[in-house]
Amino acid sequence: MDCQDIITELKSMSSEKYKANVIRMGIPEKCSIGVSTGDIRKLAKRIGTSNELAYELWETGYHEAKLLAVFLFDKKDILLTEVENLMSDVNSWDLCDHLCKNLIIKLKGYDTVITQWVDSDQTYKKRAAFTLMASAAIHSKKISDETLNDYLHLISENSKDEREHVKKAVSWALREIGKKDFNYNEKAILLSYELKESNNRIQNWIGKDALKELENLVKVEGRRRLISNKSKMKSNS
Repeated sequence: MDCQDIITELKSMSSEKYKANVIRMGIPEKCSIGVSTGDIRKLAKRIGTSNELAYELWETGYHEAKLLAVFLFDKKDILLTEVENLMSDVNSWDLCDHLCKNLIIKLKGYDTVITQWVDSDQTYKKRAAFTLMASAAIHSKKISDETLNDYLHLISENSKDEREHVKKAVSWALREIGKKDFNYNEKAILLSYELKESNNRIQNWIGKDALKELENLVKVEGRRRLISNKSKMKSNS
């Protein structure tokens, strides 16, 4: 399948429901096709990896084509500098998160962009920094205490950002760090209370949002990380 064949295929899979969802995220209608992420993943498996094709799809400007491109990029043959150029084109939280969770986190040296992007004026580069922190806390079995402590410091330092998609990512990173073990659960809870008791409304929100989950975590046999008590009860029911 070439690029045009794939766009035709995506359009054949579209639905008004998903197109409305994409438009609600702020994507212009002309750039929206309306295909679920699940269907995009299935299509990606049929196509296979190809950086050339991924770039062609990205350049079409269609939101769904960019999501598909994320799954087609060959992790072994793409540089962080190339990824930074891609991130400059991101204009929605879902594309930002998929790019981070499905591509950037799998690249050697991803931690260098966290420190670069955490101070960015661009909304989705800054969100990406915290999305990567959350992803690293979830998936990296060898993540060091030094790194996690640095993440908590960055969370504290950037907890006044008023942008909706940034503050939610800050809370997400804080919650995922707090699920590592009871030691980091305690550290995350202490920071959450500091934010909650601050005079800043954004810090208040982040602290309260994080505590909803952090104060209800339990250890389950066979699980590497803590999970919510509600999840445990569901699995036992």
